[in-house]
Amino acid sequence: MKTSNILLILVLLYINASTEWPTHTVCKEDNLEIHYKSCDPQQDFAFSIDHCSDITTHTFNIRAAAVLRHSIKELYVKLDMIINGKTVLTYSETLCGPGHSKLIFCGMKKGEHLYYEGPVTLGIKEIPQGDYILSAKLTNQDHVTVACADFTVKNYLDY
Repeated sequence: MKTSNILLILVLLYINASTEWPTHTVCKEDNLEIHYKSCDPQQDFAFSIDHCSDITTHTFNIRAAAVLRHSIKELYVKLDMIINGKTVLTYSETLCGPGHSKLIFCGMKKGEHLYYEGPVTLGIKEIPQGDYILSAKLTNQDHVTVACADFTVKNYLDY
């Protein structure tokens, strides 16, 4: 067997043995930093915004992309705010389902390329100050993870 084939096999084995995705920077401006890491060991995804300062406005633009490993007939989101390892706030909502088709990708099938570019409204007036983790998990009708990420937020903005 050629040396290059052995090297390729070792690289593929190393990639399969890895259980963590890299940390991605969403934004880093002035007194606000947001980073994320996929917590789904099988899939990473792309997510970005134009400017950190846009988040503090009522509506801002995002870009998100992934290849779906599971179909989305129903979609649920659960968000946990974690400070010093303790969950201090939990929020959940139905995003897709009978009477709840809030997103353009409701109804997408496994293997399709999900891409969204456009406005998002968080419904909050300001981002809480301090260092914390916002854990986000999207699950479908079969209770399997569609996407999962831990967002690290460092906010020192003085509103």
